[in-house]
Amino acid sequence: MGCVTFGGGYAMLPVLERELIEKRMWVTFEEVMRYYTIAQVTPGIIAVNICTFIGYKRKGIAGGIIATIAFVMPSATLAVIISFLLQDFSEIPTVKYAFNGIRLAAAALVFDTVLKLIKQLPSKTSSWRLTIASFILCALSCTVSLILNINPVFVVIIAGLTGFLFVGKLQEQNNVR
Repeated sequence: MGCVTFGGGYAMLPVLERELIEKRMWVTFEEVMRYYTIAQVTPGIIAVNICTFIGYKRKGIAGGIIATIAFVMPSATLAVIISFLLQDFSEIPTVKYAFNGIRLAAAALVFDTVLKLIKQLPSKTSSWRLTIASFILCALSCTVSLILNINPVFVVIIAGLTGFLFVGKLQEQNNVR
């Protein structure tokens, strides 16, 4: 996956879903979403962290190490080889066009992931206040990030704390009823 997945951790979700959830049944969608959540606040690349978590779940520490190396090595090796062979690789017109296409495909994969995450929001049987609070938190996070140009780390931390303090309380109230 490390060699064929472009666009970061969220663009990798459809590949993870097809290969590890549907085909091999190593993890569930809910587990992958938990790994994404942890990977967001863990230092490092989201995709690498997720692969490490899945490897650890399957085969312990050795599995985590092997999964990490297996994910990183193909693309790292390819990048090193290309950097030695082609000095100005990114300036080649064909490569520029290819990267433009890859960026569009990665954006489509991220959008697909957002739609899947929206589908995971509380169902109609859950509290409508919880659903509205989730949408408000999402909208505020996007707005603050875009308008104020705040570091995404701070947006994630603030959104996490807000979710913990307020949205979590709504969930608890909903479970009590």
